[in-house]
Amino acid sequence: MAAEDTKVRIGTPEDIDGMMELALKACQENGLTNPNPIKLLNEIWAGLTRDHGIVGIIGKYGQPLEAAILLRTEPLWYSDEVSLVERAVFVHPDYRKASGGRARKLCEFAKKAAESLDMPLIIGILSSDRTESKVRMYERLFGEYSGAYW
Repeated sequence: MAAEDTKVRIGTPEDIDGMMELALKACQENGLTNPNPIKLLNEIWAGLTRDHGIVGIIGKYGQPLEAAILLRTEPLWYSDEVSLVERAVFVHPDYRKASGGRARKLCEFAKKAAESLDMPLIIGILSSDRTESKVRMYERLFGEYSGAYW
């Protein structure tokens, strides 16, 4: 797929199987603890049905998904104001070196969603794999970071 052909589409309930496969792969690669498939299903389903969330997907309907971002709307623990919170951005390993800038396009999708909803975007990197390059990409897209996790 050429870079100009790589598009982010809004996920639908029909994407549930592909999203679950992608989510379990993401948890296997980046998870700090073992995933609970029921919790994953609930979060993903809410995004796919646009119940306080949205899913951006790269990949054609009926084919394995190339990449996705799961976003949910919720207040931070200390506030009543709602933010757009990224749960995960994941590019399937088979597509990481392919042209198209999938991770960048998913982050741009999140940024545009937050702007259109007039909400702050909470997005970050929870990984120890290729972190420096991810941080550089996020700084290019979102500006200076605000905090860190250990």
